[in-house]
Amino acid sequence: MDLPAAGRTLRFVPIVFAIGCATTGHAAYDPVEPEGARAPTGDGPRLVVDEAIAKGPLLERAAFVREVLRVNPSIESARQAWRAAAARTRQSGVLDDPMVTVDMAPLTLGSSKARFSWDAMISQKLAWPGKLSLDEAVRSAEANAAKIDVDAALRDLALTAALLFDQYFVIARSIEINAHHVELMRAMRAAAAAQYAAGRGAAQDALQAEFELAHMEHDTVTLLSQRNVTVAQMNELLHRSPREPLPPPPTALPSPASRDPLNQAQLEAEAVDDRPDIRAARARSRAEAARAERAARESYPDFTVSTAYNVFWDTPEQRWTVGLTFNLPVQAGRRAGAIDEANAMRAQFDADALRIRDAARTQVVVAIEQLEEAEHVVRLYEARLVPVARNEVDAAQAAFVASQAPFVSVVAAEKNLRSVELEMQMASADVDRRRAELDHACGRMPGLDGAGVTP
Repeated sequence: MDLPAAGRTLRFVPIVFAIGCATTGHAAYDPVEPEGARAPTGDGPRLVVDEAIAKGPLLERAAFVREVLRVNPSIESARQAWRAAAARTRQSGVLDDPMVTVDMAPLTLGSSKARFSWDAMISQKLAWPGKLSLDEAVRSAEANAAKIDVDAALRDLALTAALLFDQYFVIARSIEINAHHVELMRAMRAAAAAQYAAGRGAAQDALQAEFELAHMEHDTVTLLSQRNVTVAQMNELLHRSPREPLPPPPTALPSPASRDPLNQAQLEAEAVDDRPDIRAARARSRAEAARAERAARESYPDFTVSTAYNVFWDTPEQRWTVGLTFNLPVQAGRRAGAIDEANAMRAQFDADALRIRDAARTQVVVAIEQLEEAEHVVRLYEARLVPVARNEVDAAQAAFVASQAPFVSVVAAEKNLRSVELEMQMASADVDRRRAELDHACGRMPGLDGAGVTP
């Protein structure tokens, strides 16, 4: 090879790369939030439940919800989807690798009639200015949407966990209340038998007590079965075996802290701004807007610049060449179809965002009404219904002992007290459930008392 000529050829290689690098910037289009490109690293945490939670003395609601968010495989699945989307962002917006081509005339190798002949070429494909940055903008917006999807999955799962814990609490308290009333009914059965032996009661009084006792014992079996089913569902959220035991819930849910009256307009605005499903629709709309602009740029050609050295030519001045190749974008129909598709998808996501906004405002209003109703019901049970039911039992027992009322009135009063106490526990859990639904409607993390979770 003619070494001076080869040296002149190699001097042009940096020029090729400099031209290519000038077309990879973001200045032309930057439609997304910057955090969309940042993804979690590593293969993810080991999905193992904290023993302090699984085997502690009590299972607190916030601790259970937080642990579900940490170990549930569905969150890890969404997290890895975000990681993959962010990795695709790093694959876009860059030049293709340069190409090197080497040809030779094999019959000239060792020939006495002709010198060994070969040629070599290095080429670099360059996109029209702005195309690479738009490719990166599309991927970045999609990665941002995937990140928001993780946030949405966290909130949905937190709501599921919070509601399931409330169910667990109600069942545990129902078992406790039912056991108390079983003992109370046994005492009443003994009192009825004593009254009959003393000639002051009827034979059917003890039988009536036995009948009610049988129903309560049946309710105990039903409640224990419901508890086992609920524990299996909670273990599923915790990525554990369904038959693994869980600590009991606390004996009472935390009393709702005193709060200012709910500001409906403020909560509606919070929902519109913070709901992850709305933000995800907007991010995907931005991705389609960038995709439409990228499709429009396909009307401009891409270039391939090259430089080559060829010793087939006898004249040294003809051996070094530079070249420029470009496509002719004449297939307008295909490009117009891609633009229309992207614009239609953008309009679809914009319409989805509007639809979800309307639904979010309605969900906030409904959640506020239901929360205020649930709090009113709890206050009613605490201040009036439970005290009245307990006084009714005391009065019926006193009247029966004094032979002033039949035994059936004592049984009816006891059944009413049992029903009211069970309803009181359900009403208390209903307040927590309604508050969790309001948090979810506003885009907050349900069940964590305002504490956040990092995806």
